[in-house]
Amino acid sequence: MRHVIALDVGGTGMKAALVGVDTAPSGGTSPGPPALLYEARRPTGRERGPDAVVEAILGFAAELRDLGTDRFGVPAEAAGVAVPGIVDERSGTAVYAANLGWRDVPMRALLSERLGGVPVALGHDVRTGGLAEGRIGAGRGAERFLFVPLGTGIAGAIGIGGRIEAGAHGGAGEIGHIVVRPGGRVCGCGRRGCLETVASAAAVGRDWAAVCKDPQAGAADAAKAVESGDERARAVWHSAVDALADGLVTGLTLLDPQTLIIGGGLAEAGDTLFTPLREAVRRRVTFQRLPSIVPAALGDAAGCLGAGLLAWDLLSTEVTA
Repeated sequence: MRHVIALDVGGTGMKAALVGVDTAPSGGTSPGPPALLYEARRPTGRERGPDAVVEAILGFAAELRDLGTDRFGVPAEAAGVAVPGIVDERSGTAVYAANLGWRDVPMRALLSERLGGVPVALGHDVRTGGLAEGRIGAGRGAERFLFVPLGTGIAGAIGIGGRIEAGAHGGAGEIGHIVVRPGGRVCGCGRRGCLETVASAAAVGRDWAAVCKDPQAGAADAAKAVESGDERARAVWHSAVDALADGLVTGLTLLDPQTLIIGGGLAEAGDTLFTPLREAVRRRVTFQRLPSIVPAALGDAAGCLGAGLLAWDLLSTEVTA
């Protein structure tokens, strides 16, 4: 079984997989849809410092290599790893991640060395998830899409012609830092009123916790309260939806996508989010073409699947070359 190693590194935990891709029925080299052959999770151990996190990633990958060799009789042909923060995909460097504390980690080179020289692809976590959603998920068939996961923060991945646009400096798609409420809350980026300070899952959870006086309440609790008819929750929810619509309309004005794919924790609210969001976006567009607004299809498997696709792309490039 031909397979690759895929790693999706988050702020507190890592998801990893062995990803298999069947070759085309004709016997060619074009891969078919990826399949998760084996999955595992473990903490990053960030409390032990950035060097320990890097070692945890390398060790996890090496364990997967050994497991794949034992199970399938051949080692993994490549590896893909998705990490948060600022990523230089061209040089294979994890430039900076506030949650993990690292700076300028040559992740691609370190991982390739630990895995015995196999080719390694490094990607940004959200862009990698967007790659998977675009090729095999909710954006499949769309020439242009915008993937926006609503989690602790809000980021974005711009899909164009089967690839994800990273930008000139690796910062494309950061829709969470569009200012939608000037003079509002201070954002981690240093500005005030950024979209993620109002419409992320973390922001909705924080605002609902303040209203309901339960410090443990989160965005999922807010959604349930909305569904039960709680007017306080509806006020919090609609404030977030309105801000999100403002940010999305800015994005679609600039990018003119066919599809807006909404993922992350807040999207798990289903129609409680999507029904008012579609209407709020529709009210705001004037000359713009209204895109389809759809939920992400791959859930938290998107990062691993995307990392696997990055790895298979390396092999496809080698074959083409």
